Amino acid sequence: MTAVAVAGRMWRMWRLRFRTRGPLAGLLLLAALGCVAVYALGTGDFGLTPREVIDTLNGAGPPGAQFVVLELRLPRLLVGCAVGAALGMAGAVFQTLTRNPLGSPDVVGFTVGSASGGILVILVFGGSTLTIATGAVGGGLATALAVYLLAMRGTGAAQGTQLILVGIGMSAMLEALNAYLLSRASVNAAQSASAWLVGSLNARGWEHFVPLTAALLPLGLLLVLLVDDLRIMELGDDTARALGVRVRRARLAVMAVAVGLTAVATATAGPVAFIALTAPPLARFLTRSPGPNVLASALAGALLLTVSDLLAQRVLAPTILPVGVMTGAVGGVYLCFLLFRRSRVTSY
Repeated sequence: MTAVAVAGRMWRMWRLRFRTRGPLAGLLLLAALGCVAVYALGTGDFGLTPREVIDTLNGAGPPGAQFVVLELRLPRLLVGCAVGAALGMAGAVFQTLTRNPLGSPDVVGFTVGSASGGILVILVFGGSTLTIATGAVGGGLATALAVYLLAMRGTGAAQGTQLILVGIGMSAMLEALNAYLLSRASVNAAQSASAWLVGSLNARGWEHFVPLTAALLPLGLLLVLLVDDLRIMELGDDTARALGVRVRRARLAVMAVAVGLTAVATATAGPVAFIALTAPPLARFLTRSPGPNVLASALAGALLLTVSDLLAQRVLAPTILPVGVMTGAVGGVYLCFLLFRRSRVTSY
């Protein structure tokens, strides 16, 4: 066999491995999520073995397990998976658009904007589930529009670095606004808003999961339809235009979908930190694939939030921490690592 034939066979084998690694990584994430989910459903004061959890889900569990698993633990788990998936997809979109690992809704202010809308509703209208959701979505969309328009000034196009810098400034202003609103509120209203601001899955039930799923399904479908344009835009605006992509329209469309995902997730669980920042790099590491990796990022986000919520329930048991405390601790360590690694690369 000639050297050219050997090289050709090696190239085909490498390309096949490259193509199959993404689905295999997705299956790995899905399997890990399933194992964590079964363990989480069986963990608590009413302990269950994995076999008993599976039997309960099939309608044949031990006495009392049906209520504990199906009414208390399962909706909380599913809400966490859906929120994590939404944040993972949103983070993948923004990191692809900005071509920067810091380009996540946490950093560019969209999560804080959703939080500001939710706080305003809680303090002014009392904070029912529907009104908080409406305020969070409205605040996220308004913040995204303001950041995009400010980033376009002077250039006619919102570039990645501009979006991040403007978003950081907008986030700082909105944080100050949130602090001011809390300082002016009554004790009970401020307490309620502060608890929501941390980000929590406590007391989440089927009444939260059903509207959350109804909002995420069309947004996820739209993102899947737009992912080809997003993948091409990663090559640069000029290349994308040469390949027939209407860059400004496509960018606005995927940004609107990603902001919607962020706002809906924030409306349900509060501003859960750092999932959108850490899930896409994890998905990229596992798939070894360029592009947004939207589906893998969704699975990674669901897995990270589920694990974080499990740790939040068990680390200081019987005290249950808000999941935002745990994601903030883990995400802060990751952010420091990311900044340290980038500083080392720059110094060389």
